[in-house]
Amino acid sequence: MRPDTPAENVDHHAEAARLERTAGLYPEDAEALLLRAAAHRELSGDRPTATALYDRLLGSAGTLDNPHLVRALKAANLWEYGHEAEARAIIEGIRVAAPRDPAPWVIVAEALESHDELETAQEALTEAATLLLTPAAEPPYATHPILFARHRIRRMQGLPHDEWDTLADTLHSLPVSLDELHDPKRVWSLGSENPAELKAEISRLQAELGAYREALSRPFPVAILHWPAAELSELLAAYPELAAEYPSHEEHLSTIESALRELAGSGTPNLGIVTGTVPSYEAFAASEGTPPSDATLLPQYATTLAARGRAVAWPPERGEGCWCGAGRGYGECHGAA
Repeated sequence: MRPDTPAENVDHHAEAARLERTAGLYPEDAEALLLRAAAHRELSGDRPTATALYDRLLGSAGTLDNPHLVRALKAANLWEYGHEAEARAIIEGIRVAAPRDPAPWVIVAEALESHDELETAQEALTEAATLLLTPAAEPPYATHPILFARHRIRRMQGLPHDEWDTLADTLHSLPVSLDELHDPKRVWSLGSENPAELKAEISRLQAELGAYREALSRPFPVAILHWPAAELSELLAAYPELAAEYPSHEEHLSTIESALRELAGSGTPNLGIVTGTVPSYEAFAASEGTPPSDATLLPQYATTLAARGRAVAWPPERGEGCWCGAGRGYGECHGAA
């Protein structure tokens, strides 16, 4: 979660510097740490340094988890301090790339919206909804911000509801309706001297705050640790004491699927899979002061990865590839009956 605390309450320069130092110590977590550092730089008003951090990530030798998100954040930041042409070029590149992750689309649309590019913002969100939502299927939780942002922008444009606006209404569970929350006239009510209007606006703002808190408090997935074949071989070569946990890679994969099915059958919601790497695991063990050969550390490592947003939802959506990385569809691989 990107920080949003005002500068008067946090020393954003110091926090950014701390995060940058930590990223140097734990390169496997550099992406998440440097994104937070860049957010602190933006909040402090040091937007050029934030751009430098985004460039540092994009120019790194390693593979980023979400390069499109980094580019979207860079574009939004550039536009805020006068680099409109470059920001527009990056945004257009993201739209052409059509990422499968909702977050870059939301950042792009909010950047366009904040500069009164409502029509283009609505077009981008419509592209995202078309790409990421499957007809007649329940929208994944991560796509809800796309539908809510699109609803807000279309409300500001005075457009009638379409099917996705109606869907956004059904997903919204707070007492104040989306039409009220996204009413363009609300900005005027804040300057009203009428107590009734002010009270109504306070109720709407409280509802919005409730939605924000609900999103923040959403629990991270109950995640099972997955080792790709090469990583598992490296792990067992370095720490043979863990061989009892992983007799073979095939059995490891079967155990993951069985455990997740058992959890799902017992009614456990929000399940996921996290993929481990040996360097990341060793860094985690060092931070815990525990030898990596201690098998009790493995579930803690999985929980930590899930808390950092590294989990992939299980089961995969219909038609998606299997979580094991074999290159086959989930229904033809570990999802087969």
